[in-house]
Amino acid sequence: MNSASNKTPDLTSTSSTLADHAQWLEAAESGQMTWSELAERLLQFEHASGSEHRPDLDRKRRCGFGEVIFGERKSADAIAHIARRLLDGGTVQEVLVTRVDCEQMRLVVPGFAHSRYDLLGRTLRLSDFAIRETQLPSPALPQPENVAKRTTERVIVLTAGSTDLPVAREAMETLRWMGVSAQLISDVGVAGPFRLLAHLALLRGASALVVIAGMEGALASVVGGLVPCPVIAVPTSVGYGANFAGVTTLLSMLSSCAAGVTVVNIDAGFKGGYVAGLIAVGSEDRC
Repeated sequence: MNSASNKTPDLTSTSSTLADHAQWLEAAESGQMTWSELAERLLQFEHASGSEHRPDLDRKRRCGFGEVIFGERKSADAIAHIARRLLDGGTVQEVLVTRVDCEQMRLVVPGFAHSRYDLLGRTLRLSDFAIRETQLPSPALPQPENVAKRTTERVIVLTAGSTDLPVAREAMETLRWMGVSAQLISDVGVAGPFRLLAHLALLRGASALVVIAGMEGALASVVGGLVPCPVIAVPTSVGYGANFAGVTTLLSMLSSCAAGVTVVNIDAGFKGGYVAGLIAVGSEDRC
């Protein structure tokens, strides 16, 4: 019997074509192959064996943004290979790589037409097109009558101290990669809480805040009690011995009694920025 399934090419080879995929679809429509089998074949073709790196080319469709590469402990060749696969996959025009040191950066960027490296945040953005720069919001404070009006594309990143800036820069570059307007306010920790007062109107007009702090992490609770938007708290490893490399800060933020505060992992500027960006994009879509 000459069935469509007998004509299916060997998936371990590289000879599978669009014509073969059409045969699989016909077989599924005629009942000679289940739809689950069709999905398995297509996924196997998309993530074929023989490669050490298998980037997720479908992530932008599912999640709104493409895969981000964690660069720490990866070779420059691996970073370049994964980024090239993502760009050539046709679903993203720019790739974000986090935790990239200077030596990795120098070896990776020659293979791409455009790049942007943030030394402090250790982030690298790669593209075959000009890197887009999100228009930053005006530093002018909103007028008092507009304080309650949200500018839904805006995320504010705050740090308790200047020592938290590397984590903040990672969050800022993540937001810019997402195309979300972001503004950084640094060194407004609870050792001098009056420093927040000059920024209250701006904070209350944001879609989301990323609050980055070490030590006891109290800034997230203070800010959470002053604003009507979600606060993404990022604990940092900044602190003396009893801080336990950020564990004390993490537990303090998790125990916050401010209802609008949620917490990500220690030093996870990328995660804080990404979650805040999703909130900003979602609130903009609903307007």
